[in-house]
Amino acid sequence: MTELIFIGLGLNDEKGLTLKALEETKTANTVFMETYTNHMPNFNIEHFETLCGKKLQILTRKDLEEENGKKLLDAAKKGKTVFLVPGDPFIATTHITLRIDAKKQKIPTRIIHGTSIISTIISLSGLHNYKFGKTVTIPFADNFSETPYNVIAQNQKFGLHTLCLLDLRQPENKYLSIKEAIEQLLKIEEKKHQTIITSTTPAIGIARAGNDNPVLKAGFVKDILTFDFGAPPFSLIIPGELHFMEIEALLAFAQAPLEFRSLINEP
Repeated sequence: MTELIFIGLGLNDEKGLTLKALEETKTANTVFMETYTNHMPNFNIEHFETLCGKKLQILTRKDLEEENGKKLLDAAKKGKTVFLVPGDPFIATTHITLRIDAKKQKIPTRIIHGTSIISTIISLSGLHNYKFGKTVTIPFADNFSETPYNVIAQNQKFGLHTLCLLDLRQPENKYLSIKEAIEQLLKIEEKKHQTIITSTTPAIGIARAGNDNPVLKAGFVKDILTFDFGAPPFSLIIPGELHFMEIEALLAFAQAPLEFRSLINEP
């Protein structure tokens, strides 16, 4: 049977794979995996290969973007092919393109979802999911952009929270830190003077979401800048209007300062 199955790996290690996903992987003719869209700190390839009884073929960004996933699609034309992706398969837009290309080439596809980085970060934060606005990625300084600042400003206009995903370059083992991300936003603030990001702006830093011991720290920007979050991956939330229950959650689980109670925007 020829088909391409997109499988989400979850966020931290091979134990995040669902039972259904493991069953499908065990019966596949070919198994591919990519590791560049998200960092899985404790994933062990050798243990995973033993678990599923298959040899993994690692695909690079070049394989999937510059070569349009040719290796993957050619394998799927010959037999059951599994493509393992950190998190949930279609959070990375590259993989949506692959599924469209498979459809054009008459290759049947299926999806087995994994834990999404976005839902995990929001869950950890204790903030209300329906109060999040547009998500944005903050790039490295050598690819500097004002877009993250503008998205935060747009979300704040409507009282919405902003989830900022921080850039990574997995082959180079480089991860944008929370400190570096905030410094970029402050640099734009110096230019625009819109008081969107200042030293007293509330912020929430998150490290290693999906790990058994994630780090969650809420505070004002001046506090977050000096906090040690440990190892990557990292994320940042700039909250909008805060409900009292959201603040209580931040006090209980994110080491928020008591001054956060003064931020309550709803009765």
